[in-house]
Amino acid sequence: MTHSAGGRVAWPAAIVLGVVSSFNFDPVNLPFAMVVAIAGLIWLAHGLRDARKRTVMVTGALYGLSFMGPLIWWMNAVSHGAYIGLVLAETLFFVPIMLALRAACRLKWWPLWGAAVWVLGEWARGRFPFTGFPWGRLAHTSIDTPFQAYARLVAMPGTSAVLFLVASLLVLLVTSAAWRTRGIAVAGVVALGGIGALLPTGIAGADGTRQVALVQGNVPGVFLTWPLGEIFKLHAAETDKLADKIDAGTVPRPDMVLWPENSTDTDPYFDEPVKQRIQALSRRIGAPILVGGIFDGPTTSTAYNAGVVWTANGPGERYVKLKPVPFGEYVPWRKQAGFFVNRLARDIPRDMLAGHEPGTLKIGATEVGDTICYDIAYDSVTRRAVDAGAQMIVVQTSNAAFTGTSQPEQQWDISRLRAIETGRWVVVPSTNGITGVVDPEGHSVERAPMHKPATLSAKVTLASGKTPALVIGAPLEYLLVILGLGSWWFGTRRKNGRQATE
Repeated sequence: MTHSAGGRVAWPAAIVLGVVSSFNFDPVNLPFAMVVAIAGLIWLAHGLRDARKRTVMVTGALYGLSFMGPLIWWMNAVSHGAYIGLVLAETLFFVPIMLALRAACRLKWWPLWGAAVWVLGEWARGRFPFTGFPWGRLAHTSIDTPFQAYARLVAMPGTSAVLFLVASLLVLLVTSAAWRTRGIAVAGVVALGGIGALLPTGIAGADGTRQVALVQGNVPGVFLTWPLGEIFKLHAAETDKLADKIDAGTVPRPDMVLWPENSTDTDPYFDEPVKQRIQALSRRIGAPILVGGIFDGPTTSTAYNAGVVWTANGPGERYVKLKPVPFGEYVPWRKQAGFFVNRLARDIPRDMLAGHEPGTLKIGATEVGDTICYDIAYDSVTRRAVDAGAQMIVVQTSNAAFTGTSQPEQQWDISRLRAIETGRWVVVPSTNGITGVVDPEGHSVERAPMHKPATLSAKVTLASGKTPALVIGAPLEYLLVILGLGSWWFGTRRKNGRQATE
């Protein structure tokens, strides 16, 4: 592309490619749409190798805006301000990503360096600002394809790199004039897909079974409109129904009962009637209850989003959410932000504090890796839980704010990939959906009907080992990040060196 034609071609193309990328995710769920779109973005990066920096930056911004805009449309359910702010924040990342990708395309073996650049971009998006937002990763599109098993071998970052290589080979296939290069590209795509289809999935060292019950109490109306304590009453009532079925012999007695995030909106440590009700339910069922709730913090202006193991004798171990959501669960720069978004002070009266310990909880004789809602999207959260001995993964979630949007399905697919990656059963208790059970091969074994009270009973196999992903995932990611930074620097230096000799 010439300087004059670069923007005229690249900018509208970037918009189309961004929208196509979003089609890979719910509600459209078009397989390989993002891989094809990334191939188009790589083609643009090649065409812009000598274009003005401004042209490349605008190309990246337009791709990011048209990708993230449709992808997280569900954030409007929180507020229009939150949606616009998050989309703009994520869009900014694609400016340096496009600059780095353009630089990598100047190097020999550019598909490998480009893959590292893409992982670098996802690494940055998942950490900054605040705790980051690791949503819409290329790896997430591998679910229900031959490439999903790579998550068990090389973790999420490695899977993103593999899919980027596939996109790069598609570019070579379409653009190369040499039949030999085209043949190598086809062979590469077939080999990567074939290897993925043959890679093993499943339990990482079977170590006995447990019977679990997941309670979905539903919510009493529109999010944030119900009276205090009502959501607890619904979950207690549904647990009473479970106890009736156990007494009648129609449902096996569980080893544990799992409640979702926000299943109690008052603190059972201090709300005596709620505390006694939970303990009576645990006593009647004969099993601990993992209670998800909002618990009082050290000051009146703080709180914890946590899961607590509760028995007939009272509370036990507790996991505090490691990755609370900025502007959703706490308000950075509260005074300044509240000036612009009036809802923040009303809807988030207390700042939820982040936990520091991994979510491995002892429930009876089982080590459970607890995660809470968005926690499941962060590689480090599940990895730390397994490192601490987790034999299965629980995702306590409340998607009540996103009823009727694509957010629950997008999060469900991430949970399914986590099951493959960790080689563990993943069970998801939700307030009003999606409550379900996933096996270590990523299959949705069972799902409760959405938006109504329900209980699932399932036998899960515990895991005692680690998948390769859990061992090499973090080092591999850091290696790719370093290679991505290096390729950005070398690619930029190569252009500057060439200009100096002209």
